[in-house]
Amino acid sequence: MRVNKLATQFRSFSSYLLGSASSSQQQLRRNDSSGNWVQFARFSTTSTSDGGGSSQSDVIDLLQMRDFIMKVCGATQVYSEHVSQREQLRSLLRDSQDDLEARTISDSAATVTVPLSNPLFRERYLNTNGTIRYGQLLEQLDSFAVHISYQHNSPTLSADGRSPYSMVTAMVDELILRNNNHIDTTCDIKMHGHVSWVGKSSLEITMYMSQREQMFLETQFLMVARDASGSKSAVVHPLKLTSDADRKMFESGAARKLLYQIETAKESLFSTPPTVDEMNLVHYMFLQTLSSTSKSFSSRILPENSVWMDSTKMKNAIVCFPQSRNVHNKVFGGFIMRMALELGWANAYSFTKKRPIPRAIDDIVFHAPVNIGALLLMSSQVCVVDPPYYLVRVRAEISNAKTGELTTSNVFHFTFESTPDEDPAEAEKIVPFVYPKTYGESMLYLDGRRRLAKQILRFKEEMEDI
Repeated sequence: MRVNKLATQFRSFSSYLLGSASSSQQQLRRNDSSGNWVQFARFSTTSTSDGGGSSQSDVIDLLQMRDFIMKVCGATQVYSEHVSQREQLRSLLRDSQDDLEARTISDSAATVTVPLSNPLFRERYLNTNGTIRYGQLLEQLDSFAVHISYQHNSPTLSADGRSPYSMVTAMVDELILRNNNHIDTTCDIKMHGHVSWVGKSSLEITMYMSQREQMFLETQFLMVARDASGSKSAVVHPLKLTSDADRKMFESGAARKLLYQIETAKESLFSTPPTVDEMNLVHYMFLQTLSSTSKSFSSRILPENSVWMDSTKMKNAIVCFPQSRNVHNKVFGGFIMRMALELGWANAYSFTKKRPIPRAIDDIVFHAPVNIGALLLMSSQVCVVDPPYYLVRVRAEISNAKTGELTTSNVFHFTFESTPDEDPAEAEKIVPFVYPKTYGESMLYLDGRRRLAKQILRFKEEMEDI
């Protein structure tokens, strides 16, 4: 069955990663010996295993991961408006992949521990009811993708261990959560990942999260390589495929990129009109909100157990302080994703009056970098409901305080589930339907409906395979 097969594949993959993690640890020790960077205090965990039999020495921790990133980027621990100048490293870059060493998947494979078994570390990952904060995990995944990207390109380093590359998150492919109701917040979580596809200046990073050898999250991040100044694209090391499994993985990564390009070009409601069936649905919903007695198109009423879409909005304004910087002195992409997810979660909670369960995150595209000191405006809205599931859209915009101009940084789509404890069949009573009032809201509804339908189909397929 599909889920059991996934579990078997994950156990094999986990063993494969752990076998190569020791080489990553040795590389980190070699970097330590240079003495050119600051050592951070380590969180010591009370357990030596995540319950799956892998020892703590096989993996690195979050701060070792951060150390490695700061080392290769030549970043400082203390914030400064002036980023470390690395223009002289451009001479290490090459114009063709033929001049760069091919790297295998195992060269970038890594495992990092999120030490929830440490009570002092655990608190930042706890929700108010003792469950896990998924936004914090999302933030760590972004750092992990950067770490793997630099690991893949580690042969191209300066004499002092700095990289001529600047790795930037371009897109997050669909993030899937499985069995996330059963995460133990007192047990370590392991992040596993590796490069799965390489273009000329971009890399796909496949990542998983597990606890006690049970995978509960999987995703792919698309990273883009720039030169040290960030002004132009940089050619990355090619990927050496050593087995049929490697080739299949590579082909899947290429297919995902092509599929995204096709969907963006053909399915976006910003460029392509809705289908006839979708327009008929919008008209049917409009008729449902008309009063049968008024005979007026302007007299609108709500059907039972429904709300207007514009009443489901929730907003937030974030001042981007240096604390949220990445090594390039821009706002860390993981921070933006965490804040968006937590706003979406708060909106979902307010909408249903029931604690929402995150089930999936649709593709995330980074349209524009966010500078330190910027004002980031986030607005969320429930777009569509199909009980017990519903989709919350969050838009992040950069506000120019002097001109008032708004620039879109990201648009997020989060799928949540809210089910009554007593009777799951009563989900419609706690998840009201949303109705659009305007044409613009109708387009948001249709876009969300397409996304949610795709997620629900996948949920059903997984349930059938159990």
